[in-house]
Amino acid sequence: MPTPAAHSLFPVASLTVAPLVTQGTVDADELARVLIPRNGLVLERDVGGGRFEAVEGPFRRYERRVTVTDTPDGRHHVTQEVSVELAVRYWRWLFATAFRRRLRRLGPESGDRTPWWAPPDRLDPQAAETLDALALLSVILGYATILLSQTITFAAHEFGAGKPAQGVALAAVRFDLLLSFPVVALTDRRGRRWLVLAATAGACVITAVGAITPSLPVFIATQVPARGLLTAAAVIVAIMAAEEMPAGGRAYALGLLTMAGALGSGVAVMLLPVADLGEGGWRILFAVALVGLFPLAHLRPHLVESRRFRAPHPEATLAGHGGRLWLLAISGLLIAVFFTPANWFLNEYLRDERGFSAARISLFTILTTTPGAIGIVVGGYLADVKGRRVVGVIALVAGVTATMVMFAVNGWPLWASSAIGTILGAAYVPALGVYGPELFPTGLRGRANAAIGVVGRLGSVVGLIAVGIIAGRRSFGAAMTLAGVGPLLLAVLIVVAYPETAHRSLEELNPEDALGDAKRAGENPGPFDNS
Repeated sequence: MPTPAAHSLFPVASLTVAPLVTQGTVDADELARVLIPRNGLVLERDVGGGRFEAVEGPFRRYERRVTVTDTPDGRHHVTQEVSVELAVRYWRWLFATAFRRRLRRLGPESGDRTPWWAPPDRLDPQAAETLDALALLSVILGYATILLSQTITFAAHEFGAGKPAQGVALAAVRFDLLLSFPVVALTDRRGRRWLVLAATAGACVITAVGAITPSLPVFIATQVPARGLLTAAAVIVAIMAAEEMPAGGRAYALGLLTMAGALGSGVAVMLLPVADLGEGGWRILFAVALVGLFPLAHLRPHLVESRRFRAPHPEATLAGHGGRLWLLAISGLLIAVFFTPANWFLNEYLRDERGFSAARISLFTILTTTPGAIGIVVGGYLADVKGRRVVGVIALVAGVTATMVMFAVNGWPLWASSAIGTILGAAYVPALGVYGPELFPTGLRGRANAAIGVVGRLGSVVGLIAVGIIAGRRSFGAAMTLAGVGPLLLAVLIVVAYPETAHRSLEELNPEDALGDAKRAGENPGPFDNS
């Protein structure tokens, strides 16, 4: 239970104030359905006397009691009481109403399906608590990560730097891999939890140093280690989520974490008009990064090490995994060539070629990127249900095409193409982003994803420098059209070379871990057997 201090810092909606009571009069057939153990959001077992307990579900506590009284007309009056405590702390306010409505229903849930807003596979309490904490962590990371791309045009203006200089500066930041690689790789030996917390705390502090830098080179020099820690923390968050989620919940979880990160990014975007206060107004946004230390301190005791890392697992090397590593590394390069400059140069394009002020950029970003939540939710759900490849290819091609159009038009088509590109393109994030944690065993997962990030950074460098030079000589429209070849080639690669990982446990995808888990469990069911 949270401490009194936790209540004061982070008040949450509760599902335990009073039992969820539903009454009704039913016939014999309907009564039989009421007394069927539920198999949807929660898997129940009948313990007798009209009582049902949870076998599986994202609850710290769950009990359903059904009291039946016969009526004179041969029907039955039913009183159903559901006592439940949801196993989330920070985001309970977001899900409380939906859970209440679902759990108040008389009788079984709709078939054996979970609702659209929940993962296709049920979460257990620890998975729910871990996802809850990682989502709050993602908000902190989302804010700090987007700062540089949102403010570089204003910082460069203060420092007297043009587009080519910005391109080189942003490319230099991509060498954050010199720090992110060893931090992520270290998780294979030292664990995920303490490194993700340390990396996030360090990133908040070093990001804030950018507020007092005197020149563009010094500004970029401070942001290289900050970005390295932010990148490392984001990769570790994805790894921890994949290691805790069931097979039918990994893409969903990544989508949820992406939305949480977008929420943090949205805070930075909403604060962007501060840059209009004066030539150095952008510096305030970097100082605000220190605020992230407060929620970080609160969630620290509630984030536990992933069970898959805690479980005995064999040491793993790259031998035998080279094909998967190069497949995802090349994919990361192709996608970074386009999306990194598309994100980082957007504000420069809007300010320089379209004449937007900071306030108008903020409004544009909020109105056209907020609908991306639709794509993330739908994409994550469909990727778990229908498969990663088909969702990834469709979303990738559609999102890239709409983004290229955005950089070539003005007026309402600019706003419309941005919104369409965000909605369609956002769906590729959970569909394809989950492959990195999925395709490598526990003992190699950190190092492999760190190596993939290194190659992806090379794509970012190439994209930033090339787009900066071409845009300086011609236009952003021409530059982004050329860069769009990268992700379109990736779409072909997905079709011909990617494996389908939906509905498959991590142990099935990585036999080394399956053997280690079987040895540990002595052939007894383990915590991931329902994955």
